[in-house]
Amino acid sequence: MAAPGAGDALRERIETLELRIVDDYGEAVPGLDAHLAQNRHAFGFGCSAFELSPEEPDEHTRCWLDLFDTATLPFYWRWFEPEPGVPDTARLRRLAEGLAGHGVRLKGHPLLWHTLAPAWLLERTDAEVEELIRRRITREVSDFAGLVGQWDAINETTILPVFAAEENAVTRLARARGRVEVIRLAFETARAADPAARLVLNDFDLTPAFEEVIEECLEAGVQIDALGLQTHMHQGYRGEEQVAEIIERFSRFGLPLQLTETTLVSGELMPAHIEDLNDHVVDSWPSTPEGEERQADELVRHYTTVLAQPAVESLTYWGLGDAGAWLGAPAGLLRADGSPKPGYHALRQLLREDWWVQGQDLRSDAQGVLTLRGFAGDYTLELEGESFEITIPRGGGRQELRRPRTAARSRRTAR
Repeated sequence: MAAPGAGDALRERIETLELRIVDDYGEAVPGLDAHLAQNRHAFGFGCSAFELSPEEPDEHTRCWLDLFDTATLPFYWRWFEPEPGVPDTARLRRLAEGLAGHGVRLKGHPLLWHTLAPAWLLERTDAEVEELIRRRITREVSDFAGLVGQWDAINETTILPVFAAEENAVTRLARARGRVEVIRLAFETARAADPAARLVLNDFDLTPAFEEVIEECLEAGVQIDALGLQTHMHQGYRGEEQVAEIIERFSRFGLPLQLTETTLVSGELMPAHIEDLNDHVVDSWPSTPEGEERQADELVRHYTTVLAQPAVESLTYWGLGDAGAWLGAPAGLLRADGSPKPGYHALRQLLREDWWVQGQDLRSDAQGVLTLRGFAGDYTLELEGESFEITIPRGGGRQELRRPRTAARSRRTAR
């Protein structure tokens, strides 16, 4: 498979919307001057947002907001509810509302995961664990309905029945009930709590083993809205061809794909022989000038490759800064001191410059049609002093915009 380039990404994502402007009488309005400016992509350019301060943004948060539009929020059960009945709802809600106030789309991660399941669950019977899972999922999804629009319903199920790193009640339940039934429990409980929320099956295992899990779920009637493909690359960039092959393989299910938990390091690569990334423990893992240049190049290549794949609806980077990064890796776009790496600037050039409609001056034709070309997403259209919020949908199309009566009358008077 040939690796896609920048031209492929643009061809795949640029849409054409024919917007017919009519007056209150339904008549076309030709020769109307207009200006189009983009507000947000339909494609989700996301990042984890655990540490942000959106209510009073610090420099770190401002860097985040200047680059990303979709946030993943932490709902790890062990940390969210360290004691039974004492959830961290108020703090997470402030974070969610603060980000939503900046126009950020929100995703919760994860509703159920064998790792970081509360230790106090081990004291309960399987029947009690199942009921507590229902209550936990119902509570979080209900409390954040209308605010958090999508959830990783359950995380890393490929390894779920055989996970042995630590004893936990979720793996124990999966062995007793079966993996698919635990997945069904998560999805159906979340669906009942908020039918409007989109639910994702997320995994780090991108081998055929995850494909088998997906097949089992679909055959069992589990309704999955999207598939999450984790892409931590601490051992080096997978390369354009491998990334494209993985996406093509999982696209056969006909479900939207989300590239989740993406990381590229800007220092020494993790040794290739390590199978479980958690096993790599070092005293120090610094970012280096050479590594930062490599990271910047790989970020551009990776994002360009992913955007060229029609099945992918979002790409989430895992950790804006090196401070607090998973495994202590120099995988952030900001150094530990908060200064931007070359990768931050390279990615911002793509997302906010090269892949952004800065402004288009247009005029409606004889049939009153404005031909809008741009990335699918949300825009502001200025029509001779009036502002309209419009959306260019995936696939483009035709729409009609009726101007307010006062505008139509004033235009008729001017003729």
